Amino acid sequence: MKRKLTGLYAITPDEPRTEILVGKVGQALRGGASLVQYRNKTASAELRREQGRALAALCRMAGAPFIVNDDLALALALDADGVHLGADDGDLSEARQRLGQGKLLGASCYNRMELAQAAAQAGVDYLAFGSVFRSDTKPGAVRAPLALFAEARRSFALPLIAIGGITLENAPQVFAAGADAVAVISAVFGADDITASAAGFARLHQPQRMQQ
Repeated sequence: MKRKLTGLYAITPDEPRTEILVGKVGQALRGGASLVQYRNKTASAELRREQGRALAALCRMAGAPFIVNDDLALALALDADGVHLGADDGDLSEARQRLGQGKLLGASCYNRMELAQAAAQAGVDYLAFGSVFRSDTKPGAVRAPLALFAEARRSFALPLIAIGGITLENAPQVFAAGADAVAVISAVFGADDITASAAGFARLHQPQRMQQ
């Protein structure tokens, strides 16, 4: 599973209709998304469980890791492949213990190397930095310079995920800077052709992987 922490990390949009959401994620997976994170900041607990169950089943069929954003309890209830936690979403060491070693644990480190260091010590499986560019999803987010990825690469033997304002046009800069994967919402799920957009991100990563 951990070998798939490269390429396109597709993060779901706030879509209230489960059937529509599943269809969109299916298109992203067909385009080559390596893993999927379920993120819905507006849904009720009941809807989150419904959508989570549907997406977990879809990702299992596709052979792609399914990650839950910010909700360890939901990830455990769904038997998801892992959980992604921000700085205010719970203790990483406790999450690692409750998940066990067979599940993925990711951490948002924003633009702070000290958070990355603490996350690595807690046993996370990947480190996420961002917002790399201005993000419409989080317009007030702190910015993480591309140079941070080279610094993190020297410091940590963990996959590095870039998030925030990433598009097909600027993603090559992010991979070249040292990111293993790009976490994307709008540029994939807001595209006219979700499958083609996802495939574009997957193709962008191929030359970088061959050079390593």
